[in-house]
Amino acid sequence: MRLKQEVREYNTGLMEFLNRSVSPYHAVDEMKKNFVEQGFESLCMEEEWTLRRGGRYVVDLGTALIAFDIGEEPKSFRILGSHTDSPGFMIKPNPDISENLYCKLNTETYGGPILNTWLDRPLSVAGKVTLKGDKVFDPKTLLVDFEKNVAIIPNLAIHQNREVNKGFELNRQKDMLPLVGLSDEDMETKSFVQRLCDKCGAKTEDVLSYELYLYPREEAEYVGFDDEMISSGRLDNLAMFYVNSTSLMAVRAKNSINMVVGFDNEEVGSLTKNGADSNLLSSVLERIAGALGIEGEAYHTAMNRSFLISCDMAHAVHSNVPEKTDPTNKPKLNRGPVIKMSYNKKYSSDSYSSAVFMQLCEKAKVSVQLFVNRSDQAGGTTIGPISSSKLPIHCVDIGNPMLSMHSVRELMGAQDSFYLNEVLKDFFKED
Repeated sequence: MRLKQEVREYNTGLMEFLNRSVSPYHAVDEMKKNFVEQGFESLCMEEEWTLRRGGRYVVDLGTALIAFDIGEEPKSFRILGSHTDSPGFMIKPNPDISENLYCKLNTETYGGPILNTWLDRPLSVAGKVTLKGDKVFDPKTLLVDFEKNVAIIPNLAIHQNREVNKGFELNRQKDMLPLVGLSDEDMETKSFVQRLCDKCGAKTEDVLSYELYLYPREEAEYVGFDDEMISSGRLDNLAMFYVNSTSLMAVRAKNSINMVVGFDNEEVGSLTKNGADSNLLSSVLERIAGALGIEGEAYHTAMNRSFLISCDMAHAVHSNVPEKTDPTNKPKLNRGPVIKMSYNKKYSSDSYSSAVFMQLCEKAKVSVQLFVNRSDQAGGTTIGPISSSKLPIHCVDIGNPMLSMHSVRELMGAQDSFYLNEVLKDFFKED
């Protein structure tokens, strides 16, 4: 099936966003710019909020983002949740390692990547650098991207590891260190921090800390004779962050406060300041309601009328290993969004919230699929159960189907983002 022009146009924006979002910091910065271009006013968490009905606002939290549109007569919150982080590797402090004339960087594995997909792949480095400021509690921060291949994690030759194709366990401290150069010179003159300073124009004595990620520089691209699939890094979960955000931009709120939340640190448990397992969302909801004079019983009533859709990519049935999928629920690429269900409450979906999402899909003329884990296989979880445990809000867990989740290159259907965008626009429109 060849892609329609409107689908290609939507995917162009998505793929450009994926290419530029080389770290959670860059993803949030890029999306904030998009919101501001669409007329959203920027708010700061450290300042008092003055809000108005009919106003549209965006809050940049570094690696998390919240944007909302206030209807003229808001009676509830309509929220789309996702996360901005992806599994990979972050560079440790004092990272330089020099052995046998090889220059390597000391890294920590972030989340649960498929380790061997990172081997023999040219990598770059991007993230945030924190510098000395004029005041102790006001250090300077810079986004940095080396924008070239500076690292690679080499495989061991099969001649020295004859059993590699039978399965080989990689040690995260020993085997996953990226090679960044060959040198017999004093490492002080070519240290990583010095190269970082050269890139961002800072003095070495001013660099206090950093949060830097390895990332592959290959761009998102179509795959298949008819461009039916998209291959990219960080689809989980930037694809959902993009779809949520563009849905909010496309619709004006009427009788609700429409909102998107991009949390950080979902891949490592969400128990952080910018994670779903914090008071971030509840605090923002209270601030919005308070600024609009929605208090007491009116606030609690609005909360119980509210609805949250937790959007995180879902597992499609695998092309070569279909037996790993539930026998009767087999999500497929390009067949519409997936409702994720778990009677052991790994997901927040229940019969009510699932029914609501099914009807939204029916209204948008988009097919809907179901995912449950095999009963003999433990699955992951999402921000959905965390968020719904902290707020009295109906919640459903959904996501677009994909393959190779947590690989350095992931794969999804080329039509599914457009489909889901249509559904989520109706979510914001529906009374």
